[in-house]
Amino acid sequence: MPPDSVPINLTHHFLIAMPGLRDATFAGSVVYLCEHSERGALGLIINKPSDINLKNLFEKVELSLHRDDLVELPVFHGGPVQTERGFVLHETMATGDAGSSETAYASTMSIPGGLEMTTSKDVLEALSTGAGPRRVLISLGYSAWGEGQLESELAENSWLTVGADATVIFDTPVDRRYDQALALLGLEAWMVSPQAGHA
Repeated sequence: MPPDSVPINLTHHFLIAMPGLRDATFAGSVVYLCEHSERGALGLIINKPSDINLKNLFEKVELSLHRDDLVELPVFHGGPVQTERGFVLHETMATGDAGSSETAYASTMSIPGGLEMTTSKDVLEALSTGAGPRRVLISLGYSAWGEGQLESELAENSWLTVGADATVIFDTPVDRRYDQALALLGLEAWMVSPQAGHA
């Protein structure tokens, strides 16, 4: 399908890798797009866990973690850019948590759809005390596309897109996230396999 002349905005959408996408980083991935504009796009891969969990990560940054619900959660490979840097995707803090309608943390991007992405250590410090956002996904690195690059990949049928659902990010087992993202489109993996028939 050719790209429309009207710019598309896929902020708060999932990119679901098509089977033909063979790139080592993105094959089989689901990317949550935190930002998309005519200047480019920024997102986090939500279904590629690393071999470290949050307990290990907090030890590395010399913080204790007083959140039993988080200690075993994996840290994700968010993408190939700035892989030494942490990115925390989390629910928007309630107004009472922040003391106002402003975000509770420095270096936070508010995403339409009720999520935020924070890159400052203060969110980790809040989690370490047992506070902080209830649901989080922490990644090392992020994914980025330059101006027009994502649109070109969409035109090449490298990705399917669908409006994001936070339950896929935070509540769905990692190995089911690809299938659940497809299910938001009413699809199953076999329907998009290279062996599937083309109408």
